[in-house]
Amino acid sequence: MSPGALPPIHTLFDSASAYRITGEESAAAPPPVQAVLFDFVNTLFQMIDAVDWVRLVAADTGRAGALDDPAAAQAVVAALAAAYQLPEVLAAQHGRDLSATAHRDAMLAWFAAVEFLHGHEAAAHARLIDAGSWRPYPDTAPVLRRLRELGIRVGIVSDIAWDIRAHADHHGLGGLVDAWALSFELGREKPDPEMFRKACADLGADPRATLMVGDNPARDGGAAAAGLRCYILPAEHRTGERGLRPVLDLIGPR
Repeated sequence: MSPGALPPIHTLFDSASAYRITGEESAAAPPPVQAVLFDFVNTLFQMIDAVDWVRLVAADTGRAGALDDPAAAQAVVAALAAAYQLPEVLAAQHGRDLSATAHRDAMLAWFAAVEFLHGHEAAAHARLIDAGSWRPYPDTAPVLRRLRELGIRVGIVSDIAWDIRAHADHHGLGGLVDAWALSFELGREKPDPEMFRKACADLGADPRATLMVGDNPARDGGAAAAGLRCYILPAEHRTGERGLRPVLDLIGPR
């Protein structure tokens, strides 16, 4: 559908969409899933525990052992949570995933508002984006490997400001991903339909035959407007499996 064109009305309560299908496609069964797109953060990977992260920052900045006391480490984490609510910190987060510079500036503004991190903002940022600070959920590798065995192509669509391909490679999973649509490289963020279209094009997959998996209904669920089917995970902190195995059921029998 061309930019600015109004979609046709078929019923009074049509779902919003940024694409059109033919009458034949509308009457036929949905096509089988050919490809699966995944969000990255809190879907396939999660950051290490905040207490572990601030302790690593302490070690990186010559203060190893300063946060060995659980209460001291928790106090820094609490200060991080409080600082994130400051108006100037919140303002700095706008558009942070559109470029590496914007993200670095946003994080430095946040860390500067935390006494323990003040003066060590660059080290804290470096530790945040380090591959060792991120880990896949226990069910990430098994599900990606099974999709590869089934011949289902896989893409990552992520609002992120640095190259997370290194994170997948760090855990031996890079070879299981066929395409990457990253906001800092595309200059746009989800739910922009072009994020999902780009990933589908790179995979050679029809969007209507593609499943999007994520944890944010507003951002990841926006794929539905581009013709994809969506599976939205609960927005909850997980220390065990993320709940990715039902994806294998959603793609149907092979």
